[in-house]
Amino acid sequence: MRTVPGRTDHVVVVGAGLAGLSAALHLLGAGRAVTLVERADGPGGRAGLLERAGYRIDTGPTVLTMPELVEDAFTAVGESLRDRLDLIPLHPAYRAQFADGSSLDVHTAPDAMEAEIERFAGSRDAMGYRRLRSWLERLYQLQMRRFIDTNFDSPLELLTPDLARLAALGGFRRLDARIASFISDERLQRIFSFQALYVGVPPARALAAYAVIAYMDTVAGVYFPRGGMHALPRAMAEAAARAGADIRYGHDVQRLERTGSRITAVVTTRERIACDAVVLTPDLPVAYELLGRAPRRPKPLRHSPSAVLLHLGSDRTWPRLAHHTISFGAAWKSTFHELTRTGNLMSDPSLLITRPTATDPDLAPAGRHLHHVLAPCPNTDIGPGAQDWAALAPRYRDSLLAELERRGLTGIGAAVEEECLVTPADWTAQGHAAGSPFSAAHTFAQTGPFRPRNLVRGTDNAVLAGCGTTPGVGVPTVLVSGKLAAARITGPRGASPSAAGRFRVTGGRR
Repeated sequence: MRTVPGRTDHVVVVGAGLAGLSAALHLLGAGRAVTLVERADGPGGRAGLLERAGYRIDTGPTVLTMPELVEDAFTAVGESLRDRLDLIPLHPAYRAQFADGSSLDVHTAPDAMEAEIERFAGSRDAMGYRRLRSWLERLYQLQMRRFIDTNFDSPLELLTPDLARLAALGGFRRLDARIASFISDERLQRIFSFQALYVGVPPARALAAYAVIAYMDTVAGVYFPRGGMHALPRAMAEAAARAGADIRYGHDVQRLERTGSRITAVVTTRERIACDAVVLTPDLPVAYELLGRAPRRPKPLRHSPSAVLLHLGSDRTWPRLAHHTISFGAAWKSTFHELTRTGNLMSDPSLLITRPTATDPDLAPAGRHLHHVLAPCPNTDIGPGAQDWAALAPRYRDSLLAELERRGLTGIGAAVEEECLVTPADWTAQGHAAGSPFSAAHTFAQTGPFRPRNLVRGTDNAVLAGCGTTPGVGVPTVLVSGKLAAARITGPRGASPSAAGRFRVTGGRR
């Protein structure tokens, strides 16, 4: 594995989102001095917090899986997740509601899920679920060890016996066909393939290897931090500060100073910070602009679909909603065609509705409730442009509320007390390419060693982290990206720096 050459005692990490915080913790654990700069007034990045009239609104991801990856970051600095966060396992992990009026609770315990599937679809698919679960477990164990938690320097590094094992598991077949080989009910197939939306590829075109995300959701379990998802970056930032990180909020990076091929300083709106290495976590176009170069690719990057988020604080809720509810429209394949091909808004949307106050009532005033509605939509490369959303946003907001009314959330429009609408125009304003918070799609040509790498040619001591680089999109993989970025600086086992670097960090901890 290639690592940053030369001195790496002091590292500046740009961005206090999950990737930057993960990188900072792993760097600190390896004895580096870390300065963490963030343009906002607090940590979180996309996992932000909006406080309004007593409502505590998570503005980013609402689903947390694989807490052991969070634990890994805390352990790097001798801390424990348990001491920093109160993680609540969700039962059910999801509730799925379908256009025909049927519903299914997704359980992560195998016996409970098998019984639920037998009730929902019959004994044959219940037995098929057991085989599917076993396959997902084997797929995850292979991929995490060899293909996800790994820094690649060349596609040739794929040519190992593990690649043959992945092929033998059917990882290079199409996702929808592989899921259908275990279960026949089309509604059930959606439960184990809708995750393809996360990686920006329809199930009919996605590699079956991406069923590893279904493992995270439906086997490993879904959790919620007490205090909301923003409690996660807040806890990570507190652990980093305690371990000696110098965290500077309100510092927007303007440029990088360099001597030859090395970055020598990070210049913010407020000061110049000398460094031995830098980790950049902004979206790829911003990172490449700071570096003054972008890697050459045979084809331009293709970006994932975007999303409209409607955050609602209301004076009532609906018992049919679990903490996470997936409300599927009748359409399925045509929905993906709209999102990734024609650029039209979903004519029959499938929506993720999150009700965090079902688990933590303290996120809203007494007797009030929070609902987050996520509606996938085309990115601005193929759909409405950022400028179009100014006129489109209020109409789309009304259409979402009307659709929720039709799906049984009677009176939702009248129940709203506080709201916040986020559209691709807002993602664009935050610097996300193609108006998408999900960055580059996981097509085959943008996966693994073919994805934008975390080392950029022509710059010796700059490393990238975040969802645009390896391994990819999603909270678990973004945490891994920070760990992989740190390893590019410290070496795979966190090699010790010079005595000067050790002294500075040790002193910070004390």
